[in-house]
Amino acid sequence: MSLKEFAGQLPDFAKDIRLNVGSLLNEPVLNDQRKYGLLLACAHGTGHKPLVDAAEAECASKLSPEAANAARAAAAVMAMNNVYYRFTHLAGNQEYRNMPAKLRMNVIGAPGIDKIDFELFSLAVSAINGCGMCIDAHEAVLKKAGISAEVIQTAVRIAAVMQAVATVHSAVA
Repeated sequence: MSLKEFAGQLPDFAKDIRLNVGSLLNEPVLNDQRKYGLLLACAHGTGHKPLVDAAEAECASKLSPEAANAARAAAAVMAMNNVYYRFTHLAGNQEYRNMPAKLRMNVIGAPGIDKIDFELFSLAVSAINGCGMCIDAHEAVLKKAGISAEVIQTAVRIAAVMQAVATVHSAVA
């Protein structure tokens, strides 16, 4: 089932979400690797299996195996990092910020695709997970690489819509 078909199953009260999915699938700001990689990473980032299945089907013919794996890896490593770094940011005891994380995250250094695309996927998943420290870190890397605010905003729009699809679907399914 395609993402558009999946979104089409949402109830009428979520019509705006359905329309936003269609708009994002036709988004001209991103190349296909970024667009479909973001859709896949964000679907995995929601943790909602029916949405993950729809995104996997949608992206199967549009992403290389390396790009699809990187999108999944971004969601996986951000699931860990966003919890850890959100804690270090929010904890009143500043000592934690200076301690080594001691978490494996080798995929960030060698994602198997262009590092900037992986950073974009990681930023979007970090937005879903609400880690301000990670959002700032990934956004800084992207800005330093010359990525426009419009591209960054589009990535976060994808994250917002995919999270909304997962939330509504899980509530009514």
